[in-house]
Amino acid sequence: MSIEARIQEFAAINPAEQLKKFKAQGKKVVGVLPYYAPEELVYAAGMVPMGIWGSNDKEVMRSKEYCATFYCDIAQLALEMLLDGTMDQLDALITPTICDTLRPMSQNFRVAVGAKIPCIFLAHPQNRFADWGVEFCKDQYRSVLDKLAFLAGHDVTNKDILHAIKVYNASRAARREFVKLANEHCDVVNPIQRSAVLKASYFMLKDEYTEKLVALNEELKALPAAKWNGTKVVTSGIICDNPKLLQIFIDNNIAIAADDVAHESRSFRFDAPENVDDGLLALALQFSSMDYDILLYDKFSNKNRRAEDVVAKIKESGAQGLVLFMQTFCDPEEMEYPYLKKALDAAGIPHVKLGVNQQMRDFGQASTAIQAFADVLAMQ
Repeated sequence: MSIEARIQEFAAINPAEQLKKFKAQGKKVVGVLPYYAPEELVYAAGMVPMGIWGSNDKEVMRSKEYCATFYCDIAQLALEMLLDGTMDQLDALITPTICDTLRPMSQNFRVAVGAKIPCIFLAHPQNRFADWGVEFCKDQYRSVLDKLAFLAGHDVTNKDILHAIKVYNASRAARREFVKLANEHCDVVNPIQRSAVLKASYFMLKDEYTEKLVALNEELKALPAAKWNGTKVVTSGIICDNPKLLQIFIDNNIAIAADDVAHESRSFRFDAPENVDDGLLALALQFSSMDYDILLYDKFSNKNRRAEDVVAKIKESGAQGLVLFMQTFCDPEEMEYPYLKKALDAAGIPHVKLGVNQQMRDFGQASTAIQAFADVLAMQ
């Protein structure tokens, strides 16, 4: 199978169609909202986890009744899909509360759709490093597991969880390798295709997804080194999966060397330890090890570690600059920006900041900004 055909398999994955397919197969499907929910527990219970990160094809209509106007589009459009019937076949919904929007939204989901879709509340610890923070996280995961086991109709064993961890670690490793290979072969994997491959992971069973991705990676590794005459950037933000927006990169001969995107590389950066016999503890330890994310508490924030990590990623990937997609009404990102800019300026790395949301239909301003940024990078 050609590389183009393999990539097209990922690009063809449609969440609504996937949901129908899984239900037709007699599987139970659990919707998983951002961020850092332990999908491994859903998989261990023999059910299908399905990521819900809003939609580029819908507008906020019904969800207005439940949401404040300053809630980000990702949360509002997630609720919109649950209200308009798109996700009616879900058997349950996991609602993490890791940001100031998702925390109250967890209750909005319960009020709006709790009668037809059971909502499983998940509160991660703010201080995830301390022993008591790890224990709290483990207790939360145990609560989630109990509800999943009830939904599945059978017990979920520690052996099931340990197996799921291995499946997910293998998937994370394959995605990390793909990101690296997409940079090395950016003449073959353009920004739209790169996004499609990573996005498909949210709507497929991880073992099936990983098998296909490993095959694609092997094909990419066999290619000669790319002869790239354009520019390369690192992308940053919560989500950047709109094909119309990414087409602007292609039109301006810009490749994505790496990313600092919550929907992409941040989600698979850290593995769960496989040398821990207690599956729930292993998953809690995985969360405690997560770092360099503006959504997570950083006890060393005065050292500007996250911004320096982004700078290091730019340098290591060979990128010439950063494109920051600033999600509308995302307070953590807005508050971080001055510190990120400070680190970028100190390192002499150019960047451009674009305000985006999932209801954007006119990309004229973004096109102008990215085109001008490409010209700046080309002159370096």
